[in-house]
Amino acid sequence: MRPFLALLASLVFSTAFAGTTIDLSAEASLPAANDLLKAVVYSEAHGSAPAEIARRDNQENAEALRLIRNKPSVTVKTGNQLTYPFYGNNRRIDSWRMHSELLLESKDIATLSELLGRLQQMKLALGNVSQSPSSSTRLEIEEAATREAIKAFERRAGVIAQTMGKPYRIKQLNIQQAGSFPPVMPMRAARAMLTADAAPAPIEAGESMLTVSISGQNELTD
Repeated sequence: MRPFLALLASLVFSTAFAGTTIDLSAEASLPAANDLLKAVVYSEAHGSAPAEIARRDNQENAEALRLIRNKPSVTVKTGNQLTYPFYGNNRRIDSWRMHSELLLESKDIATLSELLGRLQQMKLALGNVSQSPSSSTRLEIEEAATREAIKAFERRAGVIAQTMGKPYRIKQLNIQQAGSFPPVMPMRAARAMLTADAAPAPIEAGESMLTVSISGQNELTD
């Protein structure tokens, strides 16, 4: 029992002589270039025979993939592939529709913009477009914002300590990152962007705001 009593006495002693604690928060926001563009294009086929619509849909996707793969700066992967029936008045299957997506991604916004126009000319529809900072850009800006947020936290802590006429030490820090990104462009607006002559999609990358928030607890010491 003696070691336990000694530990308990130590904890009581530390608590009794602890300084005043102050909860603080600070944040910093920095712009990050939306240098990564993502887009979804899709093809649809409709008919009475599932095998036939699958053949036509696969042919359209194969032609699209050949075009996309000629652009080394653009990556592509398959997305959702759905086949679903349409029912007639007699509640029997009247026809079938197949929906296939391709997911495109690139930091070369000009090339992807032009490519989206050419894909629409091939009768593929544009589902949506989203823009965001790439992983490397996001990491760089988050690190810079973290440094600025820490400086802001220290300045605030220093002002309080100076006003109170006591030194301080940081007891705890909690760091959180958040971002504000442009909304995803909806399907109807995206289709209207492109014309039949395969004009490049008018995409402006813009910037996103990345915010780092810091909350913590300081202790004023004697």
